[in-house]
Amino acid sequence: MASGDQRALAAVFDRHAPAVMRYAWALAPGRMDVEEIVQDTFLTLWRKAADIILVETSLLPWLLVTCRNFGLNAVRKAARNRAEQFDDTARRSDVVREYHDAEAARDDLRWVLDEIERLEPIDRQVCELCLVEGVSYAEAAKRLDLSVGAIKQRVSRSRARLKKAVTLE
Repeated sequence: MASGDQRALAAVFDRHAPAVMRYAWALAPGRMDVEEIVQDTFLTLWRKAADIILVETSLLPWLLVTCRNFGLNAVRKAARNRAEQFDDTARRSDVVREYHDAEAARDDLRWVLDEIERLEPIDRQVCELCLVEGVSYAEAAKRLDLSVGAIKQRVSRSRARLKKAVTLE
């Protein structure tokens, strides 16, 4: 394979693809991700075949480590995409406006606010700005001197925590 023999790649693929595929299923968020991870794993093998130094006689450990790296990247990408799907135009303030009294809205959301109070100070500020007041990620980043990516990550983590608290309640 290091010399460019495609039959060697086909033989390695036939032998190890099922194991790599099963491992990818354990890591990936969806079917398309699994297919992409397996494809990227074997493409990387093909491209780096001449540089691979085997510790053992099998390529399988190298393939599984490579697969794991691509799988972790896919999980991070999926999480990032979920955070980006939050529509900045759909603000919490729109929900609050539906109430005649802002206090009534706070009473309805008391359990969420209590959980937000338990967050670390910076996460609490991010939640209050983005989730309660409806400030955009860009504006929150500017106010708190953080990157937009950091704001998205903190909102995503906080939402997961709030969701967990709601589920337990």
